[in-house]
Amino acid sequence: MSIVVTAATGALGRLVVGELLERVPADRVAVVVRDAGKAADLAARGVEVRVADYDDPTALATAFRPGDRVLLISGNEFGRRVAQHTAVLEAARAAGVAQLAYTGILGGPEADFDLAAEHTATERAVLASGVPYTFLRNGWYHENYTRELPAVLGRGTVVGSAGAGRIASAARADYAAAAAVVLTGEGHLGQVYELSGDTAWSLAEYAAEVSAQSGKEIAYTDLTAEEHLSVLTGAGVPAEFAAVFVDVDAAIARGRLAGTGGDLARLIGRPTTPVAEAIGAALA
Repeated sequence: MSIVVTAATGALGRLVVGELLERVPADRVAVVVRDAGKAADLAARGVEVRVADYDDPTALATAFRPGDRVLLISGNEFGRRVAQHTAVLEAARAAGVAQLAYTGILGGPEADFDLAAEHTATERAVLASGVPYTFLRNGWYHENYTRELPAVLGRGTVVGSAGAGRIASAARADYAAAAAVVLTGEGHLGQVYELSGDTAWSLAEYAAEVSAQSGKEIAYTDLTAEEHLSVLTGAGVPAEFAAVFVDVDAAIARGRLAGTGGDLARLIGRPTTPVAEAIGAALA
């Protein structure tokens, strides 16, 4: 039996593998990747590398073994993810895996925004398959915002259309630690974890914290949805992706990413990383 991480060379996947290697021997960890070369460093540490693509059911058929514990990290290709996730699910079911943990989105069926629809469909497929499951409904990552800090500092403003809506984000590393706990521990089958940060914050508060830490005056500019869409497309964001981002801000305004139920902190056994700490690290 191996603990298998899909999309293991991505930003979240690498962090999960790192957490696993602190908990179990490397020969108990396997990764599923499209490009073996990108996982050469993991192979050198004794991790088994299995090559397969979410779009290649034939390759996926050999990616899993009976009794494996699998983390299905959701894909990032909007409009294709249900088919991709279903292909992974079918391969895992056929192999007889002992657990399939899936990284969905905070709120599950209650998440009534476009980005969540494919996650909800995937969860339904998992339930229908009969595969032993754990749902990791991840909230927003701090990094969704801190990666934009160079642009924010350049223009002197945080731009959005979320109004006074609050975001209970956490560090990507916090979510990775939770996944590792679920994959290496017991008692998680059939469980649904709503994962989010301990404290929710608004974009105005985020801008104020960036201002305080950077020493540069940063404001939050709250736009209408139409204005926000225009700004994003004007900056070169493809229209379909820009529409998704604007829709997410509308969901934030409705409180859909503000939940602070505490599941994440309980799983990892410590408080979640404060957004102020993530801002400081990014500025450094």
